[in-house]
Amino acid sequence: MSGLDGQRTALAAKFGAILPHLDERQRRLLIGAEAQSLGHGGIRAVARAAGVREATVSAGVRELGSGEAPLGRVRRPGAGRKRVVDLNPAVREALLTLVEPDVRGDPMSPLRWTTKSTRKLAEQLTRQGYRISADTVGDLLREEGFSLQSNAKTLEGKQHPDRDAQFHYLNEQARDHQDDDAPVISVDTKKKELVGPFKNNGREWEPRGEPVRVDTHDFPDRVLGRAVPYGIYDVAANTGWVNVGTDHDTAAFAVESIRRWWNGAGRATYPTAGRLLITADAGGSNGYRTRTWKTELARFAAEAGLTITVCHLPPGTSKWNRIEHRLFSHITMNWRGRPLTSHEVIVESIAATTTKTGLTVHAELDTNPYPTGIQVSDGEIASLPITRHRFHGDWNYTLHPQHPMDAATTDSTSDQAPAGRPPRLTRRSLQDPELTGMTRQQLSELIDALTPALEAQREHVLRTRRGHERLVAPGTGAKAKLTPADRILVTVLHLRKLVTMDLLGQLFGVTAMTISRAKQEVRPLLEAHDHHINASTARLRTPADVATFLAPDSTQTKVKKTS
Repeated sequence: MSGLDGQRTALAAKFGAILPHLDERQRRLLIGAEAQSLGHGGIRAVARAAGVREATVSAGVRELGSGEAPLGRVRRPGAGRKRVVDLNPAVREALLTLVEPDVRGDPMSPLRWTTKSTRKLAEQLTRQGYRISADTVGDLLREEGFSLQSNAKTLEGKQHPDRDAQFHYLNEQARDHQDDDAPVISVDTKKKELVGPFKNNGREWEPRGEPVRVDTHDFPDRVLGRAVPYGIYDVAANTGWVNVGTDHDTAAFAVESIRRWWNGAGRATYPTAGRLLITADAGGSNGYRTRTWKTELARFAAEAGLTITVCHLPPGTSKWNRIEHRLFSHITMNWRGRPLTSHEVIVESIAATTTKTGLTVHAELDTNPYPTGIQVSDGEIASLPITRHRFHGDWNYTLHPQHPMDAATTDSTSDQAPAGRPPRLTRRSLQDPELTGMTRQQLSELIDALTPALEAQREHVLRTRRGHERLVAPGTGAKAKLTPADRILVTVLHLRKLVTMDLLGQLFGVTAMTISRAKQEVRPLLEAHDHHINASTARLRTPADVATFLAPDSTQTKVKKTS
């Protein structure tokens, strides 16, 4: 073997061992340096030994001789294959049209109702004539400020106008009770849980490859059924009490849970307390519209000798209920990843819940039946010893420690009310400024201003109905069920949102339909005279509520009035 062949063989072995570990520029510089060291004929020899073109070796020699500093990159700036978006800038706009069809004005985008994955975006762009890969689509989206994001629960929907005021009122009530060493509790029903070997969200440490086996389907077990955890959170003591039911989530179950808390923990914690404040959601088994909730609370108030005040959170704000963040969230974290295979597992898992801030929880099982469909009559509601607060009496009310059957009711047929009963309601009492939102003088002026137009409007309606002029003198014939002054008064009271049409019918001795017709006659006249009626925040359900509301010695005179 000649010396040149031996040299070429040595170079080939050297290049074969080193070049695979180098990038494109490093290989070019190495073979250029070897060609320089060989001198004349070195470019051809190195090219044959390395298996590359002589031009590549020449490029390496030129780069070595240029004296440039290390580039820190493989190719020179501007070298390499051009990006798709640089060759065809329209692809960027086409991509944004697909991911933002509403903003870009293309509501018929083919991907409007499908998953906008990078793969599907790339496929759609390719159909439009833009050859692009899914990875490139991802790069372009990131350049435009996009990222993978889940939905964010931030839209609260329509808000009640008195929402913030209710929270302030609730805080004032809580502060007043706590200053008096009276308990303040937050109550709610936690999410109902399937009992059995079902998947429970979350992860726990287990041996690798040995996860806890659970059922593939979440069909309720006919024997075990569901667990209904009803929680009571004591705000001052930072303690929780959870009553785990096995039947229905009813108002009777909710009040029984509170009763168990009081008998098991509340009475001992607050031995001198004579009243209790309950904060609850606006709906569910403890909702403000639930009649059974009020009747069961009245029974509990009579048993415990407590004056029970209930303040409901405004509709749509259940996530702000303190029990959600102080108790239920910690229970969920405590049993994460653990199948709730029995009621005992649920009770023990809840009872084992603690926090660094000192939360302790007691849990017990309640196997009593709680049937649904229990009806509460209007008479039973009217007989309750309940006082509705002047500020949103539908959300805020107090139940007194008196048995419901012994509660006083309004006797509207006698002039002298028996002792302990609200006084008889008269037309003058119904004109009280607390109800109408205006002084008696202002109401009288309003009646004087609207009465002529109201009588003329009524006469026009009657003439149209008869088809001819009046045949008898005005004032003769059948009398109207409500005088013009009464029609104006009932309209004002109803627009104040104090009372329902049914209650107005009871107060004025007519039907709800008569009240509705009076409102239809008077309301256009109020608008024509540019007279606006401000709604009240009080809510009155029975004649007794109205009488109590107007009573000068009512306990509600101590409650702030907002109109």
